[in-house]
Formats: sequence, structure tokens, C-alpha cells
Amino acid sequence: MNLTDFRAYTAALTASLAADPRVIGLIAAGSMAEQGRTPDAWSDHDFLVVVEDGAQESFRTDLRWMPMHERIAFSIRETEHGLKVLYDIPHLAEFAIFDRAELDVMVANDYRVLIDRGGIAEAMTRIAAKTAATTATPDYDPQRDLLMVLSLIYVGYGRWARGEHLSAHVFLKHHLMHHLLRLLRHLHAGDAARLDSLDPFRRFEMAYPALGERLNALMLLPPPDCARGLLDLVTEAARGKVDPFPEAGVRAVREVIASRRNDRNP
Repeated sequence: MNLTDFRAYTAALTASLAADPRVIGLIAAGSMAEQGRTPDAWSDHDFLVVVEDGAQESFRTDLRWMPMHERIAFSIRETEHGLKVLYDIPHLAEFAIFDRAELDVMVANDYRVLIDRGGIAEAMTRIAAKTAATTATPDYDPQRDLLMVLSLIYVGYGRWARGEHLSAHVFLKHHLMHHLLRLLRHLHAGDAARLDSLDPFRRFEMAYPALGERLNALMLLPPPDCARGLLDLVTEAARGKVDPFPEAGVRAVREVIASRRNDRNP
């Protein structure tokens, strides 16, 4: 969806919800909020709707309030409060429906209030502050993430050596990355303002271009080569910065990888 169409959808959505007296608030989130980021061709519509108590389920099940509802290809209930809706254009809308009492389960970083029929702006200010306090990590322990990365390299490589190839990919290229990206964000200076405080995977490459390029290249490798490369990367990044540095642990993982033969076809 181009920018003109994207903004036209936002305007149509706002008008549709504003016409319903049960609607108390509409909050744009993510790129839809346009708070320092302009939506691009891959941007979804992410938003939150606040309605009168008792009206939530009606909005979740009857989607005729959505713009172009006749062009909805499918909808799926993702959470208790939220749905994903795919249009045949194609275009994706992700949203959640709350009443006032349910607002406390929300988290928010970038947002823009589009409809406020009483107290929505104040509630969002409180929610954003709570989210920022929750995602801040003043007592962050980099050694824990480093040890988790080493452990997951060991487990992932072992899964591959055992013949559990799919599991090896998941351990090395998913489970491990949650810890590694958080560790790298802590250890390296970068354009941290570009990062997403709610999702460590979002826009990492924009904030750390060289690291992002290297990690993406590793993710494309077979697990044995990926494991070796990840071990090299995390060792280079953390040695001299994480104290105490687990030299014995690094050696143990490296020796396990080096001891294997024909690990591409175990």
C-alpha cells in the first residue's frame, strides 16, 4: 500500500469509528502513528480501539466497521483482545479492542491518539510511561545473556550432530538470538534511538549496520557453520567487556564443535 492509500485508510478507519457512539478512543501504533517513521509499502495498520464496556466482542466478531470490509480475505483471532485481518489488496491490519478497564494490559511505545472521548490521552501517557519503565534494564546482567548464548550454541550444534536439523535451526537462529541481540545492544554503541523497545529484532540492522549484515549472513548458513560463526562473533564482542569473561566455557563449546567430523551429514 502506498503512502497516499495508507493515509486514506487511516482517515476512513477514524471516520468509521468516530461515527459509532460506542467508541471511546482510537490509538494508532507502530508506523501508523507516524511518530518519526513514515509508513512504507510493507507497513501494516496497527491500532487499538477503546469501546464501552460490553461492546468489545461485537467489534471483534463483526468487522463491518472496518474500511473495505468487503475485501477482507480472512481474519484470525490472535489473542484474547486482538485480531489480524488480511485484505485481498493485499494489506494487513493488526488491532486490539479494549474497554477502559482492560487498558491496563496494554503496552505502548510509539502511538498517536486519533479519537479521544474522555481520558484516552491521559491513559496512554500512563501506559507509555509504564512500558518504558518495564523495558528499561538498569540492572541488566550481560554475563547471563552471554552464558545463555554459549549454552544455546552448544545445544543447537548438538541437535544438528544428532540429526535433529530443524531443532538445530530453531536453537541457533531463534532461541539464541533473543539473548544475543540484547547483549549486542548493551555492548555496542549505535543509533539506539532507531531500535524498537518492545521487540529486540526490529530495526537492529538500521542501528548496527555492520553487525546486522554479519548476523544476517550467519543466519543463511547451515547450522554447523552458523554455530562456529556465532561463537566467533560473541567472543569478539564480549571479551574485555563482560567481566568475568567465561574463557573456559568458550573453550569447551569450541572444542565440541572442533571435535566433530562430517558434521554436515551426521
